[in-house]
Amino acid sequence: MDRRKALKTLAGASATLAAAPLLGSALAGEEQSAAPVPAPVWNTQRPANLGYNTSFARWCLDGWDLDKLCGAAVELGLDAIDLVGPEDWHILKKYGLDSSMCNGAELNLVDGFIHPEHHSALHARYRDMIPRVAKAGYKRLICFSGNRRGMSEEQGMANAIEGLRPMVELAEEHGVELCMEVFNSKVNHPDYMADNSAWSFQLAETLASPSFGILYDIYHMQIMEGDIIATIKKHWPFIKHYHVAGVPGRMEPDHFQEVNYPAIMTTIQTTGFKGYVALEYLIEGDPMPSLRSSMSALYPNMDAKVLKQPTSQH
Repeated sequence: MDRRKALKTLAGASATLAAAPLLGSALAGEEQSAAPVPAPVWNTQRPANLGYNTSFARWCLDGWDLDKLCGAAVELGLDAIDLVGPEDWHILKKYGLDSSMCNGAELNLVDGFIHPEHHSALHARYRDMIPRVAKAGYKRLICFSGNRRGMSEEQGMANAIEGLRPMVELAEEHGVELCMEVFNSKVNHPDYMADNSAWSFQLAETLASPSFGILYDIYHMQIMEGDIIATIKKHWPFIKHYHVAGVPGRMEPDHFQEVNYPAIMTTIQTTGFKGYVALEYLIEGDPMPSLRSSMSALYPNMDAKVLKQPTSQH
């Protein structure tokens, strides 16, 4: 028997042996049932030594007025509401909540700092907003790259540096941090420039200021490139803020989506991060049970012994 015939004979025999129990069970009329897969261990209580703060993005519950959302946040033990502008800061203060990421200076999501034709308008708006953020006692203000529209990443980088540098210098004077959010361009934000870690962290490294960093949205970057834990370990000094949602669909970060949030939160905890991790996901039905269960995604599973303290410095 030659080699090809021998392998074919062995493969056939193996298949027959593997199928034998199933065939026997079927002939006997026995039902086959798969053993349930145990869910991963999620930390359902806020750790006493949690190094970072927690928040929820306002726009995800536009159907609720802000007073109601703030009351729910206090009940759940959140520290802040995310993405709130100056017209509503007084409501947050009434409930003792922080504005974890301020907005209101941007033009929109597509006309950003990579577009020189918008620098003048952006500068006027950020010159007004940066001191207001500081005066209110808040720290972070969002900004966006804008869409490519045929622009190369090299040109976009040069334009962003030129447009951002004077605003970063102003932010330094006021103790405010400008945070550029990364988006995915595959599903939600086609053509957005800051859709990858390499470009985004290069911008932060070039500006080299404590008043500029990246809003690292885990949902968006899981869609674009994955490798979340390795990216956080490598670039954590440039990350000022995190957003959390389930993949796919930007749904609840529960056990039925693909991101292992307990491991990611453990990584964030080990970096010594002191900023905010904010839930930013779409809620269907009554939001309170969803919010209550998804809070556990914000807490690290510190039983994981395999992660070590990152040592990279920038």
